Amino acid sequence: MQEIELKFLVPESRLKGLMRQARVKSSEVTQLAAHYYDTPDQQLAEAGIGLRIRKEGDAWVQTIKAGGDGIAARLEHNAVLDNEQVQAMLDNNTLMPDLTIYKNTSVAPALAEFKLKKLAKNLTRLYVTDVERTTRLLVDDSGSDGDANNHVEMAYDYGEIIHGNDDTQRDAIQEIEFELISGDIDFLFATAKTWCKRYKLCLSTVTKAERGGLLITEQQHSPAVHADLDQLNIDKKISMPAFVRAAVHNCLLQILPNSSAIVAGSEEDVHALQLYIGITRLQAALQAFASYSDEINPDWLPILKRTATLLNEYRELAHLASHIEPNLQQQGAPTVNWTTDIDALKITPKDAVSANDFQLTLLELIAFTMSDPSLEPQADQLAVDKLAKTLSKQQAKLGKAVQELQSKKDVGSDNINIESNDLKDDDLQSVDLGDSDLENVDSKSDDIENIDLDDNNAEHELHEQLTTLLYISEFATPLLDKKKSKKKKAKKESKRWLKYLAKAQKTLNKYHNHKMYQQRYQLKSKTDSSALYGAGWFSAMLVRDLKRTEKRLAKVTDSSVFR
Repeated sequence: MQEIELKFLVPESRLKGLMRQARVKSSEVTQLAAHYYDTPDQQLAEAGIGLRIRKEGDAWVQTIKAGGDGIAARLEHNAVLDNEQVQAMLDNNTLMPDLTIYKNTSVAPALAEFKLKKLAKNLTRLYVTDVERTTRLLVDDSGSDGDANNHVEMAYDYGEIIHGNDDTQRDAIQEIEFELISGDIDFLFATAKTWCKRYKLCLSTVTKAERGGLLITEQQHSPAVHADLDQLNIDKKISMPAFVRAAVHNCLLQILPNSSAIVAGSEEDVHALQLYIGITRLQAALQAFASYSDEINPDWLPILKRTATLLNEYRELAHLASHIEPNLQQQGAPTVNWTTDIDALKITPKDAVSANDFQLTLLELIAFTMSDPSLEPQADQLAVDKLAKTLSKQQAKLGKAVQELQSKKDVGSDNINIESNDLKDDDLQSVDLGDSDLENVDSKSDDIENIDLDDNNAEHELHEQLTTLLYISEFATPLLDKKKSKKKKAKKESKRWLKYLAKAQKTLNKYHNHKMYQQRYQLKSKTDSSALYGAGWFSAMLVRDLKRTEKRLAKVTDSSVFR
């Protein structure tokens, strides 16, 4: 069967109020003791599979979970075991799951890549969980016909994960889940939104199995998740509403794991960076494909934009302090302390991501991806028939942004004062700025005193249009390629154009990043003369960056592949 559930972390400040609603007369409290199994190198976890044997009250149940149809959905198979046999195996320390029971079940495809006999021999108990679960059945009482069939189970789990071979290694569990037991999925999301709003809950995609894997590998958080277009599930017959849902779903696959890590306490720059990129990709899809669905909420974009801006402001300074500054010091630059600047930012990435409006927006976006596209008016219109027009329109916007910028300045009109540091081109090549991961990030902050505000705004508009064109092209090109499957030349041209587009964005992003660094060092030099070295260094970089950017932009604007 397929379970549909949403999991949240509970802020400590809201726990007492939540527990008053969780522990009512009709609620039940159950002790859950689970043993989780995998190979020593976690092959099941790598495949997105969790396997456990758990005592649920008086019964022992073997459960396997795998990826389902939708972000909030997972395949699940439960088998009640014989209590006496389980107890005998526990006494002999031989308790192991039986994999033969999964033949001809709904989870069999998830195990298809494994040789079950070999897998069974390699299984070992990696970790256990000891949890007190409080459950309450929530029923739709709005009074509409059929509402009595809408049931959601709320489950609050409190306990810990324990290392299978070292019980001194433990990690606390404090989370709440909402699972659709029966009825309409809309009731699940409506219920989750009500509780999320009331108790400031934060979505988490991290399963207990994943947390157990992190415990035994001594990691605090899973690695950051990058965009993966291989998971974009589209074909040439996909409708417009289904296509935009697929694009949003692909963005959420990047956004949710990184936001989950941040709300759980990760301070790693890479989680904030990949979350920012995921949100930017999502903004591009919602803007460009807005006409593909009547279900897109216009309130999503302002919230996404604000969250991305807050993430970027913090990330800029954090990256400057942790990567740029040390690399400049290796070249002989005097030390510049950015601690005060970072501390002055009132909102951290965790604050931005935990904000209730952002969390509610994520819930609505998940619900959107899981809603039925066939119910929309555009359901009979193929996406492939409109994509070329959408891309051509966006390319025209890019061309207009280029012309607007060119009308404001020519190549040599920046008039940036390069300080007296004698920086040769070899010096510029020798410093590793550590910003290769920032090539998809627009570095524009409102708190910088811009040298030329008009130019900066025009450059930001250019970057926004170029980034949007790149991201929507990545979504659309596979579909257009399928349409052109019999025209090899056209297919080759579209791939070449996409390559030009990616290179142009890469160089423009580098230019933006270096300009932002130059402006921050220039502003810092008003209170710390040591910052003049960094200001001059990046001023010199900008001259070279601008020439490369203009050359690569020309290849994109001169192309007519989608016209």
